[in-house]
Amino acid sequence: MVCPYCGTKEDKVLDSRESPDGSTIRRRRECKDCGRRFTTFEQIEQRTLYVVKRSGRRVPFDREKVLNGLRLACTGRPVSAEALEEISSEIERMLHNRLESEVDSREIGELAMERLRTLDQVAYVRFASVYRQFEDASQFKQVVDMLRKKTRA
Repeated sequence: MVCPYCGTKEDKVLDSRESPDGSTIRRRRECKDCGRRFTTFEQIEQRTLYVVKRSGRRVPFDREKVLNGLRLACTGRPVSAEALEEISSEIERMLHNRLESEVDSREIGELAMERLRTLDQVAYVRFASVYRQFEDASQFKQVVDMLRKKTRA
């Protein structure tokens, strides 16, 4: 590590502490040449995940966009904010674990719908209507009929 004061590459670590969530390590260091102390932080470098939109455009994955879509679908429904946070984190984790640098936006939508179906059926229908771009009431009816069949089975 290069000393920010004198530029020397020789230092010693005085103290190391892990963050509560384990994602970062804080190290207190002392330069062997000038004796000044400084702090460094180490964290895992996440590779950038890109979302391929319907138009073919590629944009960096944004967990907040997933969370906002879930929140919008669940507006006025008895769904906790923690449940939505958990779903968006689970989707993000699944996508990063695939070890691919790109994911189709349709796949993200399908993952979100899959989780909403078990969480709240009204939120599921709301999300599906926007995601699948329903154009008339018959499409709503098809989704509701499908949900009824699954709850009876």
